[in-house]
Amino acid sequence: MDDRSIEEILDTIGDRHARRVLAAISREPKSAKDLAEECDLSLPTVYRRIEMLDEYDLVTDQTLVADDGNHYKVYESNFESTVISLEEDQYRVRIYREENLPDRFSQLWDDLRTE
Repeated sequence: MDDRSIEEILDTIGDRHARRVLAAISREPKSAKDLAEECDLSLPTVYRRIEMLDEYDLVTDQTLVADDGNHYKVYESNFESTVISLEEDQYRVRIYREENLPDRFSQLWDDLRTE
């Protein structure tokens, strides 16, 4: 990641409304309407924050069909944790995602080889 994208991720995670949305969808998937009600935010604010989070692949969405036939999306957090560290005067951001065991082993092996 270049310095600009790291700063943008930090700005995104640093946004109070984005953190509230992330906290709400980390427990269970929610629609934008449900997020607006739970987080006490306007619907446009929720959509802007989801767009910001989606830009860095921090959320996923799934389209569902309501009983009346209308379609709507629910959003879910796409990571387990984030670690921000300062190494040699530079920030480093690691986003840990839920992966299966072979993927984790491969990532660990790759990390060990680069250090």
